[in-house]
Amino acid sequence: MSADHIASRQPDGIPVSPLLDSITEPDILEQSRVPVTGRVLLLSIQAIINAIVIGCIAKLLVGLITLITNISFYGKFSFASSSPAGNHLGLFVIVVPVIGALIVGIMARFGSAAIRGHGIPEAMEQVLTNSSKIKPIITFLKPISAAISIGTGGPFGAEGPIIATGGAFGSVTGQIMRITANERKIMLAAGACAGMAAIFGTPVAAVLLAIELLLFEFSPRSVIPVALSCATGAALHFALFGSEAVFAMPAIPEPSGMAMVVYTGMGIVMGVLAAIVSKSVYVIEDLFEKLPIHWMWWPALGAVAVGIVGYFAPHTLGVGYDNISLLLTGAAPLYMLFTLSLLKFLSWSISLGSGTSGGTLAPLLTIGGALGALTGTGILLAAPHCGINIPTCALIGMAAMFAGASRALLTSIVFALEGTMQPHGLLPLLGACTASYFISFFLMKGSIMTEKIERRGIFTPHSYEPDILQKIAVADVYDHNCSVLGIDNTIKEAREWIKNNAAEIITGTFIVVHNDGSLAGIISRNDIFNKANADEAPITALVKKHTPYIYGNNRLSIAIDIMDKYETDMLPVTEHAAGKKVLGYISHKQIFAAYRLHRDQTEVVEQAISLKRQGIKIILRGRQLLDKG
Repeated sequence: MSADHIASRQPDGIPVSPLLDSITEPDILEQSRVPVTGRVLLLSIQAIINAIVIGCIAKLLVGLITLITNISFYGKFSFASSSPAGNHLGLFVIVVPVIGALIVGIMARFGSAAIRGHGIPEAMEQVLTNSSKIKPIITFLKPISAAISIGTGGPFGAEGPIIATGGAFGSVTGQIMRITANERKIMLAAGACAGMAAIFGTPVAAVLLAIELLLFEFSPRSVIPVALSCATGAALHFALFGSEAVFAMPAIPEPSGMAMVVYTGMGIVMGVLAAIVSKSVYVIEDLFEKLPIHWMWWPALGAVAVGIVGYFAPHTLGVGYDNISLLLTGAAPLYMLFTLSLLKFLSWSISLGSGTSGGTLAPLLTIGGALGALTGTGILLAAPHCGINIPTCALIGMAAMFAGASRALLTSIVFALEGTMQPHGLLPLLGACTASYFISFFLMKGSIMTEKIERRGIFTPHSYEPDILQKIAVADVYDHNCSVLGIDNTIKEAREWIKNNAAEIITGTFIVVHNDGSLAGIISRNDIFNKANADEAPITALVKKHTPYIYGNNRLSIAIDIMDKYETDMLPVTEHAAGKKVLGYISHKQIFAAYRLHRDQTEVVEQAISLKRQGIKIILRGRQLLDKG
């Protein structure tokens, strides 16, 4: 460092350099970045309390769906489990979903339009655009509207509405607690995924769903409250619904090498089908958007399709968890496989596209399971000794369809494992779901969860990488060579020096040091050239009370925080010792350069490989031309 003191004389009356009131600020800021603090405990306790409430809401929602189903299709007031498939209403079955959709449309029009849609995309939108704030009324309207929609034959599962309701409840409690937006995001995700765990008893899959679709991060401060919330939700599931596997199926045999190849190939097929299914939903949404009537009436129009399909294929009506269980036994007849893969898809996509209150998970599982079983049946007819079996094909179809459509890869794999409790399914699921996930990126710009909000101009992250600036130390990028002002200089001397060295000065802030090189403060160029300041006044008169600085072992993210707080374009870099000797400086330009360098390292390597390959192709083409000549 070049300690370039402009003059050596000591003006009379120079005051002692002000004390650095923020002397430990870099350390305090570093400590504030510790991932686990007392606030994580506070959030965890509240998340557990929320999960207990949400688990009870899940039980009430399932009971309400059952009650409305019994009233709508059987004319009896009963909470006994039943399916719309056994109704004897004849053509009147077409009217039942329409009545339910009319009620949902009215609730959305005069209650809150936020009850419309899938559930998860709406929660994602609030996380990304509204500081995770959801209106309290959604906590009441979403489960009621969903119960009416599903109970009157809507082809949805209970998980979507309870995820939306749990997210809303977590957001509302977060608003009451007056916590930060990021902490409120954690509460929203914890509540939403506690709802999923309460419905299915799949806590690990619920945690992964939060990471892949709601949190957009992976850190201890977020995972701990979410994991505890999901564990509590699963405990409520076991207490209120039972401890057996939610989707029981025959034991999956250990797959052979040939079977793994076939299952992975099925994953590729399911990835293509997942893209078709996802795009179809939004094509239908676009068609409804063009209708010359108010959106309040759209769900009723969609429900006409639900009723007509339900008349010919009653198994497409309602929740349909029993259909999933039947598919996983491998005993579903062919006509039912065709019904659930085609007619269930038509019913669900038209109804969801109409903007009613519904969800995506259970329908995707049903459609995928039927398609998987159909594909497996065809493969066995062509190659009976390939080592696959129909129940495993159905499971793979379910999980791979969800992985391709939602791009929640880990969630789909673990959900299938937890939901069936079949450990030998891990390898087939890993191969098939990864293949489906991979293919989906070539066929879809977004996913079924993100397409809606991306159309509104809202960017959703596709990968969750650590902050580059948290990985780079100040010592790796700061400039050792800097010119400083001494405490024995006057304002006039400082002005003259700046004018004479204007070409070499790159910042608008200057460091002031004591004669021993320790930090005295910083001053801005504007203050130095302010005509209100007398020429003969000491330069220390312009030094502000609070002096920002940074240590070499601090991260660049801390440097940015301090620069922003003090509105300065540079920071002195000092020793960690008590003397605070100035070692150099760091400016915003150096931080930008470091960010670009580390961000582009991978891209540069990839570009180099690409150019090398292109060069090889050019050389080969040149040889072909020479050979022809």
